[in-house]
Amino acid sequence: MALLEIENLVVEFQTTTGMFRAVDGVSLKVHEREVLAIVGESGSGKSVSMLAVMGLLPWTAKVTADKMTFNGRDLLKLSDAERRKIVGKDIAMIFQEPIASLNPCYTVGFQIEEVLRFHLGMGRSQRRARAIELLKAVGIPNPAERLDSFPHQMSGGQCQRVMIAMAIACNPKLLIADEPTTALDVTIQKQILDLLVKLQDEHGMGMIMITHNMGVVAETADRVVVQYKGRKMEEADVLSLFENPRSNYTKALLSALPDNATGDRLPTIADYFKDGSEIAGAAVS
Repeated sequence: MALLEIENLVVEFQTTTGMFRAVDGVSLKVHEREVLAIVGESGSGKSVSMLAVMGLLPWTAKVTADKMTFNGRDLLKLSDAERRKIVGKDIAMIFQEPIASLNPCYTVGFQIEEVLRFHLGMGRSQRRARAIELLKAVGIPNPAERLDSFPHQMSGGQCQRVMIAMAIACNPKLLIADEPTTALDVTIQKQILDLLVKLQDEHGMGMIMITHNMGVVAETADRVVVQYKGRKMEEADVLSLFENPRSNYTKALLSALPDNATGDRLPTIADYFKDGSEIAGAAVS
């Protein structure tokens, strides 16, 4: 049984000019101990799809699906209170821009401990000990001292590690990492990716990696879902995707990598969509 299974997910937003469809019929599965990458350009619906799973979209969003189950439970039929017991505990998410995601008014220790208090009911001394353990696990030096730091007193890479510590605090079954290396320098990006893969292996989590970086996909993923304009264009294991992409959009993504350039200029998406077939919705899976 799949850990997370989604069939025909549609997400629409009410606007002044009518309904805007941000996600259009996306289906996917992720299993325990598997890393699924969701790739595509900005605006392709990657983050919105996963925020729908987490139940974190605003009231203007309309979410429908033929099926959306986590560990056998129907997420669409859960009440808000039931969903809150799962989100942050069994399903955790690392958001983009850690500085913006952390509350500037509270220390990082308070924010980690709040997760432990709400989901696990730990006492104060237990929470602090576990928070120190988590910061140490994600590679924060002097973790006991860092608990009393505010987000603005830490670097971007350290804040990202704090976000990871919060996400793994309750040993989730599924970890969603939304562009976890955005705005970090190359050295820190490598460290964060290695850390995520290490934690995923140690805890046996399923992991969904949202990214537009094909290098990250090659290093971390088992399978890949490619999205464009809210639609799934292709799904394949990572080796097949790089060696034999079937979707024109996937070919365009891979050909835009500088290492794959064959002419005087990088190709554009339009070069691969001359007949307009995939833009109209044709996809391969």
